[in-house]
Amino acid sequence: MIMTDYVDSFTRWLNSWMHIHGVGLFGVSDLREFHPPEDETGKCFPFGVSFAIPMDPHIMASVQQGPDQAYADEYERVNKRINEVAYALSSELRSSGVKSMALAASDRTDTINIKGDFPHKTAATRAGLGWIGRHCQLVTREFGSWVRLGTVFTDMQLSADIPIEKGHCGNCTLCVDACPAKALKGNAWYPGIAREEILDVNACDAWKKEHYFRFHEGHNCGICSGVCPYGLRVLKRDNIKTSDD
Repeated sequence: MIMTDYVDSFTRWLNSWMHIHGVGLFGVSDLREFHPPEDETGKCFPFGVSFAIPMDPHIMASVQQGPDQAYADEYERVNKRINEVAYALSSELRSSGVKSMALAASDRTDTINIKGDFPHKTAATRAGLGWIGRHCQLVTREFGSWVRLGTVFTDMQLSADIPIEKGHCGNCTLCVDACPAKALKGNAWYPGIAREEILDVNACDAWKKEHYFRFHEGHNCGICSGVCPYGLRVLKRDNIKTSDD
């Protein structure tokens, strides 16, 4: 009972903290079956707090033919916001006497394999935020794939959310067809599928560096996300709200 009260109390605190900081989409993932980063004692963090910050839908809809400066600026703005939230949450957790570590947004620590210390998307699917589309990006019900992700690891005992175990892209291949690098394999996601079965990351990276190097040295493209129907629904909903105001 004491442990249950402790977990429930933290859940209420986390909900309040996220609300105060303007984060509407977040969840908790149980990562004990994975290989998350280690704390200073060499133990892997058992839990992750995953959250999503939405991109401007009008900017996202404009990149269907390729990125522009507005998209590059929005990418940078949202990444900065993610890091602000993640580091603030991690700091507050540590001040409460628990171990915690924030995972920086879009940080390639392994430049050979083109990846970071841990996939934000893995934490997000295990936290129930969404599934991985054929464009190898997280798709949420609320914002489609027009989001960027943050993750905070902790050893605080938490009640994990229900993981997403199935994709909901159906037979849609718009992102695959739109990819100028032909880097998307067209395979549907399921938990445990290798990234290489969905995305040729080297082809994607090479295309961006060759054609879009002026945008964060080739880290930006967004075409596959721009054509995603789940994202376009957000734009339609946003336009409806604007017209009703």
